[in-house]
Amino acid sequence: MDQVRIIEVKQSVFADNDKRAAQLRDELKARGIFLLNLMSAPGSGKTTTLTRTVELLKDEMKIGVMEADIDSDVDARTMAAAGVKSIQLHTGGMCHLDADMTRQGLDELVDGDVELAILENVGNLVCPAEFDTGAVKNAAILSVPEGDDKPLKYPLMFQVCDVVLINKIDVAPYFDFDLERCTEYIRMRNPDAKVIPICAKTGEGVEEWADWLREQVAMWQI
Repeated sequence: MDQVRIIEVKQSVFADNDKRAAQLRDELKARGIFLLNLMSAPGSGKTTTLTRTVELLKDEMKIGVMEADIDSDVDARTMAAAGVKSIQLHTGGMCHLDADMTRQGLDELVDGDVELAILENVGNLVCPAEFDTGAVKNAAILSVPEGDDKPLKYPLMFQVCDVVLINKIDVAPYFDFDLERCTEYIRMRNPDAKVIPICAKTGEGVEEWADWLREQVAMWQI
């Protein structure tokens, strides 16, 4: 019987995407554009957090938002109402964005007047973590009702993130959620990740998050 040739398609796809993502980052650096990739599970409060962030930063820098979803334009309309340039990206059923998809969105979003581009990725804790979008930094939101064990169950998401926002901290007393334990689990996956407890609804902790983002954008544009 002839030998069967096995092709590692997944590895090839990732390698090709990583190359395109690195090229995109180089282009963003040359143009002084900071791209943030924001990821989380559905219902964690991504759009509310993003709205709060825009409120704090829109008078300081030019912001553009890309909303990625399988369908609908609800989130893009929300961000446009918040006063920033916003576009909706439909993924055609895919549960993530890769570097090429991100580039297509940026081509529509960026026309010389965006310093901070934010990609609100498709809501789940698996696929978005696997594909490098070309972002300068990755951020994840983990909400209290999801449980403090999520870093153990979805390790890659927390390994690739530079900052983790623990949202809905105001309801922690009503859930079996231990912030110290959750932070420890995150550190197990990524010792360098910054952990910021926030409540997007009330604004608690959001200024610290905005300060972190200000610092990252300033460093990127040097």
